[in-house]
Amino acid sequence: MPTEPTPGTPAAGRGAASPAPPAHDPGAEGSSGRGFGRLLVAVYGVFAISAFARAAYQLAEQFHEAPLAYLLSAFAALVYVVATVALAVGRGRWRTVAWIAVGVELAGVVTVGTVSLVDAAAFPDATVWSGYGQGYGYVPLVLPLVGLWWLHRTRPRPNHPDRTTEDPA
Repeated sequence: MPTEPTPGTPAAGRGAASPAPPAHDPGAEGSSGRGFGRLLVAVYGVFAISAFARAAYQLAEQFHEAPLAYLLSAFAALVYVVATVALAVGRGRWRTVAWIAVGVELAGVVTVGTVSLVDAAAFPDATVWSGYGQGYGYVPLVLPLVGLWWLHRTRPRPNHPDRTTEDPA
């Protein structure tokens, strides 16, 4: 009784191996929440939670001491939450949201970091972004650079070889 050859073994009468499955899931292409992206999402999540908790406390208990700094902390928390969700979903419109959120984060870190060093009186209390994130080991400065790199690296490629369905031969 003849049996069908198993994948990867020579086909009966043809002497050729059947094609191997794709090296990666083509459906995952363009997703920022896979592989290294999961670690990135986790770091963003930690920053979202910590910035939110800090801002909530500062706004509730110390708002009168440094309103601008505490409002900026709340804004940073919001940006981290949006970036976390957008990077975790990582597809379709969420990729655009991720690009915007991470870009706003970078602009915020650079702007607040510069102003906090040039005019320290403008920030009587530190924010997440003060001194380019010095109080957080400069992670707030490095994180958006890594996020933008990851979004660029995982961008969808319409002419990717794995997307073709026809054999070129």
